[in-house]
Amino acid sequence: MPAYVIAEMKISDPERYRDYMAVAPAVVAAFGGEYLVRGGQHEVLEGSWQPARLAIVKFPSYAQAKAFYDSEQYRAARAKRLGATEYFNMVLVDGVPPSA
Repeated sequence: MPAYVIAEMKISDPERYRDYMAVAPAVVAAFGGEYLVRGGQHEVLEGSWQPARLAIVKFPSYAQAKAFYDSEQYRAARAKRLGATEYFNMVLVDGVPPSA
């Protein structure tokens, strides 16, 4: 069953954030992940949530998404992101099982 990493961030230092983005996609791919959303146009349809930027990454399984997040490679990528965002929130959620 797929799993999704959903991140919300507000970039405060675009130059430093580019350093993170230069390495993060390769780490995502190494763990079987694929970006479904990475920035782009969005609008709030209901509620008061006002995300500045969103990213959604699909992984083949919850275990692979956890392995990605806990990996040495992603720890190194996160270090490049330090000081580049006002906030960075991330959740991991199971997807819907394929229909039978």
